[in-house]
Amino acid sequence: MNGNPFLVLDTNVVLYHLGNRLQKPLEKKQYAISIITEIELLSYPKIQADEITILENFIAQTTVIELRNSIKKETIALRKKYQLKVPDAIIAATALRLKSPLLTNDKKLLNISEIETYSVPII
Repeated sequence: MNGNPFLVLDTNVVLYHLGNRLQKPLEKKQYAISIITEIELLSYPKIQADEITILENFIAQTTVIELRNSIKKETIALRKKYQLKVPDAIIAATALRLKSPLLTNDKKLLNISEIETYSVPII
């Protein structure tokens, strides 16, 4: 992985991590998530109060990247080129603008040539 201090986490990786479904725990690094990941994590319709607390504690330990104009422009370009859903395009654009690797198990995101992507083995 490159020398950037951040690793960007896709929503699925956060859920695998918090659900103890990763084969290897995440290393101690500086993690970033897109504002979209925060929204996805906290807006699940059947989420319980204790789960919200766990998610909020995790989010507090990461850097949440807001939707900046530069990310918006990259989102548009990536969505057009790869036919991504808007949330996925925003997450990928966040990694691209940070020049950071993206941990994801989303097959479409793993195929984006503009960013360094890694899948994580799950149980």
